[in-house]
This record gives sequence, C-alpha cells and structure tokens, in this order.
Amino acid sequence: MISYSKYRPEWIDRIASTAPMQRLKDVGMNCGCEYTQFPLYKNVSAYSRYEHSIGTSLIVWNFTHDRTQAIAALLHDIATPVFAHTIDFMNGDYLTQESTEDRTMEMICSSEELRDEFELLRIKIEDVADYHKYSIADNDSPRLSSDRLEYTIGNAERYRIASSDRLQEIYDSLIIAQAEDGAEELAFDDAEKAELFTGISLACSGVYTADEDRYAMQLLSEIVSEAISRQVLQQEDLYTTEPEVIHKLKSDAELSAMWEHYRQLDRMITEESQAPEEARRVVSAKKRYIDPLILGRGRVSDNNESIRQEIDEFLARSFVHWICGGAH
Repeated sequence: MISYSKYRPEWIDRIASTAPMQRLKDVGMNCGCEYTQFPLYKNVSAYSRYEHSIGTSLIVWNFTHDRTQAIAALLHDIATPVFAHTIDFMNGDYLTQESTEDRTMEMICSSEELRDEFELLRIKIEDVADYHKYSIADNDSPRLSSDRLEYTIGNAERYRIASSDRLQEIYDSLIIAQAEDGAEELAFDDAEKAELFTGISLACSGVYTADEDRYAMQLLSEIVSEAISRQVLQQEDLYTTEPEVIHKLKSDAELSAMWEHYRQLDRMITEESQAPEEARRVVSAKKRYIDPLILGRGRVSDNNESIRQEIDEFLARSFVHWICGGAH
C-alpha cells in the first residue's frame, strides 16, 4: 500500500472510530461485483469504503493541511448504502451516481459521536457535510481530485494494473496548481508521470465499464429491489452492512436462490443460442476518466496525441447492446 501522508492526524482516527464510519468497513468499493465468480473480481483483494475514505482524507490533508477539508473528505462516503453504486442502478441514477449522497447531512447529524467530536474540534457540521465545495477533495471529471485519485490508485493496485512502487512514484510527483478557471486542482510536475497515470486511469475505466461490471450491478440491483418489494428488506437496511443484508436475502427461499445464482456468475455469454432472452440486459455506463494537468503545459491530452485518441475512443464507445452473464 502506498503512503498518502507522512503524518496522520489523530483526529482522523477518532472520527474514523465512530459507528457511522466503522459501518463502511463492510461496504465494498466494488459494488457487490466481488461476490460473483467472474475472473475479473475473483482474486481482487478486499477494498472497503472505509479504506477509501481514510485515503481520500489523507490525500487532502497532505496537500492542503486544512483540517475542515480533510474531515469533509473523510465523511464523503458516510451515506453510501450496501453494494454502493448498485443502489444507483436500482434508483435509475447509475449514469450520474448521485442518488446515494442525499443522506450525508442526516447521517452526520444523527450521530452523537460525530456531533461531540466536531464540538471538540470546533468544526461546523455544514462545513464538512459537503465535500463537493472543496476542489482538492472533489471536482468534475476529467479533473483530478483526491477522491478520484484515491480510488484510481486503490483499484490499480488491487487489479494489478500497476505496482505499489510505481503508484508511489506517481503520487509523489503531484502538486497543487490552478486549473483553467483558476480553481485549485491536483496536478503533475512531471509529464512522464502524468501520462503514465492517465494510462493507468484509462485501464481502470475499462474495468468500471466492463460487461461483467454492468451486468452484475444491474442484476444485483434487481435482487435488492425484489427484496424490498417483498418486504424482506426495508430501505433502512441498505444503510447497515453487506453481511447483514446478505443474511436477510438468504432468509427467504426465493431470494436466496436468486442470490446464489448471482454468486455463481463466472462468464459472459455472447452466443445468442446460449443466452436466454429473459436474462439479457442492455446497460449503459458512466464513463469515468481523468485527464490531469501538467504544470505549465495544460492537460495530458493537449500534450500526447496517442492518449487523446485513447480518451476519444473510450468516450465514443457504445454500450447499446445486450449482455448476459452465466455460470458453468
């Protein structure tokens, strides 16, 4: 694992020890796909929203030394439901993936532990409940933010797209610079590292939009939706933990069978004769990519024609075709 900050403030660990943050240890970054047998996910090491949140906070702290911004980054996923963005699929919001952020203020305010901690730190809740207001913590794609940086590094490491040593070298070449509109943004002072990172991020984007990813999330969202309609799950259960929700799914015979079918998915079916029509899905994709700044030289795509073409090809990719998963 790479080091995001030489110094880890003790207040990060105090906030991270509260119940709302501890819950995130059992909410995965791979949105439930890791429960399948698809080779893409089968051997990927565990990666929780808790780890991601702490990493994002440490990145913000490392570059800003601003406690308020770092706490906002630490709390940015506190309202993430079980299976994360799979619930956006259920809510019909999987192209923007914002529907699961609505409860952030509510979850912070309802925690006496967090309220006490912020009173001790003399932090206003409204200043840490929306990390979108801090451009180093979050900004619009294709800019580079701490959130986007952390999950790119975290996934690249776990999917073995790049080694920890190479990712540390990339991280160590980052600075804060001004974007085109004057906003602060994480940027590279080394063009080679910037291009390397952009290639790594595009490889991660391929994982996020893979047929296996889209099919698994859509199918799991349908299982969760069915569980809610049958009152095996309540909406509030989505804000517990994945083991708790899985236990409830398995308590119902029909839902248990659906869950086990989902768990056994291990291949994508491309032959029409082998793919039952009722199992086929057409699922579009949120096209996440990063085109970072190089200090004094604009964005990577302004400097590297090959990468610009790669980005254009990724953005032009169509997902309007059926996909189907199966199990041997």
